[in-house]
Amino acid sequence: MKTTRRLLLALATSFLAASAFAQASFPDKPIKLIVPFPPGGGTDIISRVIGDKLSTTLGWKIVIENKAGAGGTLGLDAAARARPDGYTMVMGQTSNMSIAPSLMSGLPYDPVKDFTPVTLVSEVPLAIAVGVDSPIKTFADLVNAAKADPGKLLMASPGNATVAHLTGEYLQKAVGISYKHVPYKGTSQALPDVISGRATFFVASVESVRGPIKAGQLRAIAVTSAKRIADWPTVPTVAESGFPGFAAVTWFGIAVPAGTPDAVVSQMNTEITKVLQAPDVREKLEGGIVTGPAAFAAAIKSDHDKWAGVIKEAGIKGQ
Repeated sequence: MKTTRRLLLALATSFLAASAFAQASFPDKPIKLIVPFPPGGGTDIISRVIGDKLSTTLGWKIVIENKAGAGGTLGLDAAARARPDGYTMVMGQTSNMSIAPSLMSGLPYDPVKDFTPVTLVSEVPLAIAVGVDSPIKTFADLVNAAKADPGKLLMASPGNATVAHLTGEYLQKAVGISYKHVPYKGTSQALPDVISGRATFFVASVESVRGPIKAGQLRAIAVTSAKRIADWPTVPTVAESGFPGFAAVTWFGIAVPAGTPDAVVSQMNTEITKVLQAPDVREKLEGGIVTGPAAFAAAIKSDHDKWAGVIKEAGIKGQ
């Protein structure tokens, strides 16, 4: 009996030691960061900034996997099914974590039950942009054009059920205009049509259009935040363009499959927080923020309630 007890104690001690060693040595292999949209869009840009910084400062090998489709839900589904060992992260956002449950019947994952939030990483406004050669020069021009030709202007978005799509619906209601929504499979697919003028204007995250605007291909005519953003001081908000109270932002946050060890989640939160506070990262990510898992979970819930109201008000049908 004593021999059996000693054997069990030795096995237990060995297991605890191995577990502690595994946590201490995490990560000891590449970590996959699933990006639920195509390369070139805002989600992809933010993910690569963070992944590159984790790699250069910590030596973590972050492998970006773009898994686009269904408004960003395919990537979330893949992450939810992954082994909860810390070696799969996903860059979630408002669209696939807070909006999708109100729009998609049979959603293959539960944003609350199937994920453990790690941290919010960025909260940014959306931009309303047109091709640089567009006759629409200001937000007032857009409003006037929409009123002159109701339902005929084409609003491009990165996809159905995204926060950009719903912001466009919210905008119609708030401003009292109408236009046709044209969804694309990500920013990179929409840009050629917006730049050429085949689509009248584009609603997308600031990060998505920052490059094309800097390259002289697009012109921002408004942002959807309550205040102007720091590096676009001449671009007005929708609110100050005659529609006080209008505000809409989108957030991005890193989550892992539910069941990932608490110690690993805590380590990820600590290291990603350090990365987000680095000056070069803060410069690249407009609206960068850091939070704990609980604050991220609260954001998922509060935004779900907000956008569910917009969906109902606009009469948007689920899939």
